Amino acid sequence: MSATPLTVNAREALDFLALYHQETGRPGLRSRQADVERTGTLTLSADELTFGARVAWRNSTRCVGRLPWASLTVRDLRHVTAAPDVFQELVRHLRSSFARGRIRPTMSVFGPGVHIHNDQLIRYAGYRAPDGTVTGDPQNVALTEHLRRLGWAGGPGTPFDVLPLAIETHGAVTLFELPPDAVHEVRLVHPEYPAFADLGLRWHALPVISDMTLHVAGQQFACAPFNGWYLGTEIAARNLADQARYNLLPLVARTLCIGTRDRRALWLDRALLELNVAVLHSFDAAGVRMADHHGAARQFQQFETYERRAGRAVRGRWSWLIPPMSPATTPTWHQTYDETEVTPNFTRQTPRWGEVPSGRCPVHR
Repeated sequence: MSATPLTVNAREALDFLALYHQETGRPGLRSRQADVERTGTLTLSADELTFGARVAWRNSTRCVGRLPWASLTVRDLRHVTAAPDVFQELVRHLRSSFARGRIRPTMSVFGPGVHIHNDQLIRYAGYRAPDGTVTGDPQNVALTEHLRRLGWAGGPGTPFDVLPLAIETHGAVTLFELPPDAVHEVRLVHPEYPAFADLGLRWHALPVISDMTLHVAGQQFACAPFNGWYLGTEIAARNLADQARYNLLPLVARTLCIGTRDRRALWLDRALLELNVAVLHSFDAAGVRMADHHGAARQFQQFETYERRAGRAVRGRWSWLIPPMSPATTPTWHQTYDETEVTPNFTRQTPRWGEVPSGRCPVHR
């Protein structure tokens, strides 16, 4: 009988230990469970944390790219809680996971009291003018204004100014400018239309999500940024094409001499296709790893096959698993999925912008 009444978190810890030992085949389950039953808590080993982070990716219902979940590199940085040290480790994460374009799925798990205000480590600023027009990424206007209130002077005012990181440690916020060699960008060109290059478009090569809480064994890790590699449609069919983002389809159509007067001539679809062609071609030419939506769908089928062989149910949110371009041409279009969320997993955080002092913060370059 336990000396301490088991909390919900302790029960989750026991369930996690059973899963860990079942899947890894390692001994010592009963001893670890007895510790939890006696104390009501669990201190995860580095191996257990790595396993938990990988399974959280495996359980992520919104991710179509889960096939390589077991190859995730997990950096156990739970001892790191000082802002300058956190920043240095984030820069190391960016450099090492880029891997000269090969891109390695990586997660860095930091200690308690650490939060990153940016939703991704690399984001482009959005500057709103008095007339309401936006230079840069309209999605990031609120984040940009938040960083300006914290003391950022702003960038040169291009459509692709990289934002600084706001790192909060134990209630204090510090701004850090990312070094240029940590931000790899791909200039976008089209294989058949030289005029496309004159648009001056580019996008960063590495998507590192930094506003998700990692839930493992009844514990929450609020600072656990992680990355895979881009799916081409994320950039070309959403970031650059959405009306609420860069809204580039009219400009792309004019540049490629696609008439825009007749909606039924499907000029939006034609411009969207060529923008996707340009993004995939540019990343390939730059030697930067990127998935296309057809390949990603086939890999998800492989993931489903492996999971069934392992006796595990595949959960997913269909609206996230289908691509935002030509979804009916992919096999996921015809499937249905159980959307039930299970742990280990991730949950999105509420922005901390209203919870921090409004005064100016130090900016480190």
